[in-house]
Amino acid sequence: MQLHTTTTGDGERHVGLVHGLGADGETWRPLVDRMLETGRYTVTTVDLRGHGHSGRAASYGLDEFATDLVEALPTGLHSVVGHSLGGAVLVRAVARLQPLRAIYLDPGFHLALPTSGLAGRLFWAVPPLTLAVAGLAQARTTKAVRASYDAATVALLDDARERFDTRMAIGVFRDVAHAPIEVAPPAVPSVVVLSDDSPAVLPEPVARSLEGVGWELRRLPGVHHDMHLEAPDRVFELVADVL
Repeated sequence: MQLHTTTTGDGERHVGLVHGLGADGETWRPLVDRMLETGRYTVTTVDLRGHGHSGRAASYGLDEFATDLVEALPTGLHSVVGHSLGGAVLVRAVARLQPLRAIYLDPGFHLALPTSGLAGRLFWAVPPLTLAVAGLAQARTTKAVRASYDAATVALLDDARERFDTRMAIGVFRDVAHAPIEVAPPAVPSVVVLSDDSPAVLPEPVARSLEGVGWELRRLPGVHHDMHLEAPDRVFELVADVL
């Protein structure tokens, strides 16, 4: 699928940004604004299939997302950043994209959902119900955090949700949960930034195992999963040296 992309800025460092589930390229705006203020960056955002201004699709497999991304972004970028689902997509595309480095913000590498045994069979037997129950506590946290966003950021999120193909949600969760990334050295130099919510998408033992084979871990305490919206200044400061 040909993805919608937007490129802004004219700086020497060309960076790609890949959003999470239910978001789109515009929801990177708080971070993009801070990058462009420096004059150092050219920034390309993408809308994954079924998100933003990209088309809807008959299927939403992670490998399909990744192939779309490879076709949408230039190879050899200075860096590519993936958040949540965007991280799960980027890690499957990064060897083909070959940026100088990759940055993963709370990447969806290993969802904390049951996938085997009786618990796994029961959980995925009625995923609309079980995922809804599992998401209640997170929804309450998200609502509280969202209340701290400025009106412009809230509008970006609302617009993204209106364009989001919600049919993909269960399939994406299933795909990520049943196909976690293998612990192996990164295809390119890679930094993983973890929020207080990170265990839901990257359990601590897996994070430590990745660190042991060459991934760099950085932590951003006191913030939640959508860190680039909640604390864009802190995120930019933490990764500016590798962007």
